[in-house]
Amino acid sequence: MEDTKSRFKRICVFCGSSSGKKPTYQEAAVELGKELVERKIDLVYGGGSVGLMGLVSQAVHDGGRHVLGVIPKTLTPREITGDPVGEVKTVSDMHQRKAEMARQADAFIALPGGYGTLEELLEVITWAQLGIHRKPVGLLNVDGFYNSLLSFVDKAVDEGFISPTARRIIISAPTAKKLVRQLEEYVPEHDEITSKLVWEDRLNYVSESEIAT
Repeated sequence: MEDTKSRFKRICVFCGSSSGKKPTYQEAAVELGKELVERKIDLVYGGGSVGLMGLVSQAVHDGGRHVLGVIPKTLTPREITGDPVGEVKTVSDMHQRKAEMARQADAFIALPGGYGTLEELLEVITWAQLGIHRKPVGLLNVDGFYNSLLSFVDKAVDEGFISPTARRIIISAPTAKKLVRQLEEYVPEHDEITSKLVWEDRLNYVSESEIAT
């Protein structure tokens, strides 16, 4: 039997506020939620109770794990419907939302989603590239949903815009079980030319030398 003990206390999940057209997207969201429960991992996410957001958060909550939703005040009327799932933290804007989710989490997973999911995903990848955090970033590549994104990234590597080291920041797997296992095994590495940065309350890009003074 596989050891389900995890090195992560809480994982941040980025996902759509829509359910998508394929039932497999919805099934993957529930599967991910159950995988977090099995490994005794809590959830932080964008705070909505609709679409894939609602499915993954409900699965984690039903399994007895803590759920923290972080949502800007301006999105509350549109994005949260019905009773909130677990704990909901209201913040002032989208930037604070992303910073708070990132600060709370030990790793990141992106389910299928749209512009918002992609924007959140690429920002935490960029933060990893800059050394602001050393937390693993995973794509739950359901039915090849992220194949075109991965092809773009590989093209950017070929053309010299992304280093091979930075390419290895992105972990991808077709199922929740495989993805979480790979995230558990992830060992971060950074380009030598990248400045070592530290995590600040407002995600200021401050060097270690400045912090030391």
